[in-house]
Amino acid sequence: MNARNPLYSRLLPLLLPLLFRSLKITVASQPEAAPMPTGAALFAFWHGKMIAGWLLARKLFAGRPVNAVVSLSEDGALLSGTLDRLGFSLIRGSSSRESAKVRDAIAGTLERGEVVAMTPDGPRGPHHSFKYGSIRLASETRTPFVFASIRYERAWRLGSWDRFEIPRPFSRVGVTLHHIELPEFSGEEELRRYSGQLSELFANE
Repeated sequence: MNARNPLYSRLLPLLLPLLFRSLKITVASQPEAAPMPTGAALFAFWHGKMIAGWLLARKLFAGRPVNAVVSLSEDGALLSGTLDRLGFSLIRGSSSRESAKVRDAIAGTLERGEVVAMTPDGPRGPHHSFKYGSIRLASETRTPFVFASIRYERAWRLGSWDRFEIPRPFSRVGVTLHHIELPEFSGEEELRRYSGQLSELFANE
């Protein structure tokens, strides 16, 4: 896929909402009675489930600004153009490139009471592994952290590092929203241990 091909940037914003509307989505919460945050929130989903994840963020936080964290790669360029057309605000960068700038941008967005949507194992993995930065930031700012487990009943699966899935039209999709209360970490070792435990918990989601 050539991320710079203008055909993709024109078609994706049209095709993705059509695909999303065809899906039969059921949403549950853990804990069951947990309400969606009304102020600042970090909303996360795995990189391989982003087709439903991004549009789910728009649906769950309808009427509110949703900011998408997108990498500086060529695939990120394609994604950023698509998300921009779908009404997202963009925060460009990754944990390896301009990480301090990205962190400051996310922190400023949360201070304004807005929503930040991100893939905590992107843009290059490891697969289904939480990066420390997202966990640290949510903990330090005491921001509600919601992780969406997304399961497609029928999907095309690619051989990429993230095992990217494209849900088949009209497929059933089960979503569980995990409202995670993050602790305050006493140090880097505790943060890494907790992130590892969280990754193991949602490894098969």
